[in-house]
Amino acid sequence: MPETSQVRVGEEIDNERLGAYLRAALGLQINDVVIEQFPAGSSNLTYLVRVGDVEYVLRRPPFGNTVKTAHDMSREFNVLSKLSAVYAPAPKPLLFCKDTSVIGSEFYLMERRKGLIIRGRIRDAEARTLVRARHDLENSQDFRLRVSESFIQNLADLHALDYKSAGLGDLGKPEGYARRQVEGWTKRYFAAKTDEWPELEKAIVWLNENIPADSGAALVHNDYKFDNIMLDPNDLTRIKAVLDWEMVTVGDPLMDLGTTLGYWMANDAGDEMLNMPFNPRVLMENISRRELADMYAAASGRDVSNILFYYVFGTFKIAAICQQIYARSVKGFTKDERFADFDQFVGTLGGLALAAIGRRSI
Repeated sequence: MPETSQVRVGEEIDNERLGAYLRAALGLQINDVVIEQFPAGSSNLTYLVRVGDVEYVLRRPPFGNTVKTAHDMSREFNVLSKLSAVYAPAPKPLLFCKDTSVIGSEFYLMERRKGLIIRGRIRDAEARTLVRARHDLENSQDFRLRVSESFIQNLADLHALDYKSAGLGDLGKPEGYARRQVEGWTKRYFAAKTDEWPELEKAIVWLNENIPADSGAALVHNDYKFDNIMLDPNDLTRIKAVLDWEMVTVGDPLMDLGTTLGYWMANDAGDEMLNMPFNPRVLMENISRRELADMYAAASGRDVSNILFYYVFGTFKIAAICQQIYARSVKGFTKDERFADFDQFVGTLGGLALAAIGRRSI
């Protein structure tokens, strides 16, 4: 995908109204405001806002959102305000607007980070930036391992943060987190259900019958994947930013790892899933989920012996998110053509989850 594109039909923002607000709120003297859209992402909407030579990133809820707690801009802004002070990859938020008359919803503005986001296959446009890195990714297993280790180490670093000292101690309720997540996502899936997916529903039953005790409490991102991290194009082992913090909370870190593993496709997932823009295919084809789990155990010191449960949960949660997005598309709340076929991902993910349960391994 290109870095930014023209704003999608139905997701436009009034340039003049936003410009007037920003000039007043930030004391800007420039009249021209240019708005483009970051085309990736499937939940909160993200825009590039250019005011003269200065660039900002704007985040707002998706159109058709009816549950404020699912896309709470003020919560995301407040978390990033505290987190960016203690965790360098978190972008710094600059301004929160609760006046829904400006763009039709609450939103916040944050700093623009620049770097490389690798999605799916490495494309020619990215290759011009990567050059040597692309060669190493495609030809060096040692380099692929180092990039993956950095990716996992960064997740372990997030989980090791003293979230209470950062002022985030009241962000979530870690006690009973695993049970609440399984039961909560089960309810969300059935509330958004449009089709029959028996394999996924068998996996849901298994999850509800095998909920483990909590493994600990940490700050969890809840959507950690290469699609949400920005790399230094000159050193792919250096993470410049972690994006999309809308689901961040305090909870069980192994549940967070499970979501990361759920996005990590193996060859048996098929070309369509391997080409999804969650993680680089060249890594997924050469590094297994088991290796990632072992990297995390080494980086964090946590016990991952029950990783099957967390992987199955992560796969189910991603399926439930796809189902929610597909339901929005069916109801006409979004005109984004990417979402019209998301129901097929629900079925595929259900099959992957049930297959893992059957073989008793990730």
